[in-house]
Amino acid sequence: MSQTIFIGTDTDGVRQELRLDKANRHGLVAGATGTGKTVTLQILTEGFSANGIPVFAADVKGDLSGMSQAGSESHKLHEKLIKRATKIGLEDYHYRAFPTIFWDLYGQQGHPVRTTISEMGPVLLSRLMGLTETQEGIMTIAFEYADDNGMLLLDLKDMNSLLNFLADNRAEVSREYGNVTGQSVAAIRRNLLTLERAGADEFFGEPALELEDFMRVDENGMGAVNILAADELINSPALYATFLLWLLSELFEELPEVGNPDKPIMVFFFDEAHLLFDDAPKPLIQKIEQVARLIRSKGVGVYFVTQNPMDIPDSVLGQLGNRIQHALRAYTPREQRAVRAAATSFRENPAFDTEEVITDLGIGEALVSLLDERGAPTVVGRTMIRPPASRLGPATSSERKAVQADSPIGDKYDTAIDRESAYEQLEGKAEKRAKEEAAEAKRLEREKVAKAKAKQKPTTTRRRTTRKKDNAIVKEIKREGRLMMRRAMRNAVRGVLGGMMRR
Repeated sequence: MSQTIFIGTDTDGVRQELRLDKANRHGLVAGATGTGKTVTLQILTEGFSANGIPVFAADVKGDLSGMSQAGSESHKLHEKLIKRATKIGLEDYHYRAFPTIFWDLYGQQGHPVRTTISEMGPVLLSRLMGLTETQEGIMTIAFEYADDNGMLLLDLKDMNSLLNFLADNRAEVSREYGNVTGQSVAAIRRNLLTLERAGADEFFGEPALELEDFMRVDENGMGAVNILAADELINSPALYATFLLWLLSELFEELPEVGNPDKPIMVFFFDEAHLLFDDAPKPLIQKIEQVARLIRSKGVGVYFVTQNPMDIPDSVLGQLGNRIQHALRAYTPREQRAVRAAATSFRENPAFDTEEVITDLGIGEALVSLLDERGAPTVVGRTMIRPPASRLGPATSSERKAVQADSPIGDKYDTAIDRESAYEQLEGKAEKRAKEEAAEAKRLEREKVAKAKAKQKPTTTRRRTTRKKDNAIVKEIKREGRLMMRRAMRNAVRGVLGGMMRR
């Protein structure tokens, strides 16, 4: 018989159990705020962990951190939890903690989660920045240029340096890779600045996350519960959504095919799932659909947690076989449509009107339909969800620090590394080019001076020659003058003497 996770008992006394061999067929947990979605996420996570399956969950409210602590008889809801366990036939109900690893993109409430620009890739990075098709094309060119020239793109300063280089050398780059315009590069850089201010500079860098650290099983055979602190991250919805999609894509690319395993090798819970799809372009939705469809053959189960099933595109919603629907409100026309859509997605139970029950469910109640041994959805049942064994509510700051200090991965990710990458390479190129240009400028200056001197030498010679010629003429004139004076003197003397002789 297949292993199962006990979800709760329906009004007919039927135990609703999630079959582990069908858990990689994905699932949906939906319902309005305050109807019990977080508790359902918690008891599913406990069930997977207890069966040796690592789990990743984004903790939007901070409540999931309580999984690191056992429930307590001093808790204000202790009596209600015991009463519920008895009512649904939960035997041997007891409190226990689960092996938890805390993560945080900002490194404040857990180990920093990092990836490199190269690992993110141009498509997801463009999605993260909301780039146009033309700008995404330039981003692709940037990645190709980096690959062709052996440049590592690790962090945002690498990306900025590369974009600056492309802008400064766009004529040369455009001839080889395609048109690169200064305006588009400037627009991308502005988006990078916005991304940096949103905290993405903490996300991009090294040491990058190794997925095997998510997929741990402790010495007691319990799967690690990886909790991502998302209470601050949720304020940057584009970064949150892109991180989750990147994580899913990395698993898809790195994990081997396992077909239909007896149980998943890992399970992901994506809280506030609508952020994955809000304003997402069609190609991106198609990518999510493709990854969701194919990743189950890698043994990974994906569970979307959202308020309204209509938040998820039909192409993705149709792949979610295991469904737990908490209460929905039907005050507006859109909410009424959502209720009808949710009701029609279940296999009808003749005992009640599904559409009517969805709006009548109490806190901790849900409509549950899970896959049977043939992979077909069971008849929907109005179910009371089991109580969790771990604490209801968040862990304290001191408890979180204690868990962090005892983390199985130690301080592996706590200190950032900045090794040589595109930024340093391009800075080196720029420095080398500056030196070469300075040397060339000096050489040209020397040549210029030499030419100037060369031009000055003939002029001096000509001047000297001219002076010599002038001196010779003056001398000749003086000589001729002296001769003429002598002749005049002789003639004068002869004239005087001749007159005297005649007298």
